[in-house]
Amino acid sequence: MKSLTLIRHAKSSWSSTELKDHDRPLNERGAGDAPKMGEFLAGVGFAPQLFLSSTAVRALATARIIAEAVGVPPESIVKEPDIYHASVAMLVRIIARIDEEKESAVLFGHNPGMGDLANFLVPGHRIAQFPTCAVAHLELGIEHWGEIHEGCGVLRAHFFPKMLP
Repeated sequence: MKSLTLIRHAKSSWSSTELKDHDRPLNERGAGDAPKMGEFLAGVGFAPQLFLSSTAVRALATARIIAEAVGVPPESIVKEPDIYHASVAMLVRIIARIDEEKESAVLFGHNPGMGDLANFLVPGHRIAQFPTCAVAHLELGIEHWGEIHEGCGVLRAHFFPKMLP
């Protein structure tokens, strides 16, 4: 059985109209929420074998902060440009290509993709809210990443910064 964690990037800045969307950094709230989430995840033993991140500045910054908090070298994060503004179909293709030796993976990405993917994978459950720095942890009823399909997941945890102590 494979496990998949979906994490939406932390809150980003809209202060510079000159920056392209892809290049927007974390804002003050995001720079506070990502370490808080990282500390929480470290405290519950979060240890996925693979970190995949969108190449967008805000997603990669979130991935690096959380990786460091849980003891994963930031340089081991795999940058996946196709996660940026990906549809569910594209995210499924990315997941299907994960190395079979990896039993667990985390994707750092964007909405609506992260929330839509969680809802696609978990039958009969609707995640209505997937705010910035939200986490959805799923167990997938598959033996091989290439078997990923609609309804193959069970939601084991869903939380976001405002829910943390």
